[in-house]
Amino acid sequence: MHTFLASLRITLATAAICVAGYTAALLVFAKAVAPDTAEGSLIVVDGQAVGSRLVAQGFTRPDYFWPRPSAVDYNGAGAGGSNKSPTSPDLTERAAGLVALHGATPERPLPAELAAASGGGLDPHLTEHAALYQADRVARARSLPLSQVENLVKAQAFSPGGTFTPDRLVNVLELNLALDAATKSP
Repeated sequence: MHTFLASLRITLATAAICVAGYTAALLVFAKAVAPDTAEGSLIVVDGQAVGSRLVAQGFTRPDYFWPRPSAVDYNGAGAGGSNKSPTSPDLTERAAGLVALHGATPERPLPAELAAASGGGLDPHLTEHAALYQADRVARARSLPLSQVENLVKAQAFSPGGTFTPDRLVNVLELNLALDAATKSP
């Protein structure tokens, strides 16, 4: 019994130090060094959190830019891919539906990222090219000049790796919020 109690005390002390203590120390350090990131990179509008810079949201209205498809329905608690083979009829059917939804043609092919989900299903970014592909639809839906919407996309685009990243990216939620701010849409 003495050995059991000693083992239990060691287990509880180790758990307290390694689980609670280490986690608390990391959180305190993260809040001191990068408070925005430690809090989930939340985007706050008018005092209300509307999303995170790190997790995609599903937009389906034609007056918004749409993110990549998600195998987990944009549920941040259940990140993951579909685990289906690239030859799966389900994936082929979903991709065909997305191609039709975006109005792709052989002359204007759909960027692959708008038809295929990311590995985690929550990628909040599109390439600048994929966002510009949608600019015409968004401009028509909001009765805006195409050039205004394209300029907004270009203003929101960034290179995460600097010169080492050839493709510029756009955060879809931030782009949609900038679009709302620029057009005063609800």
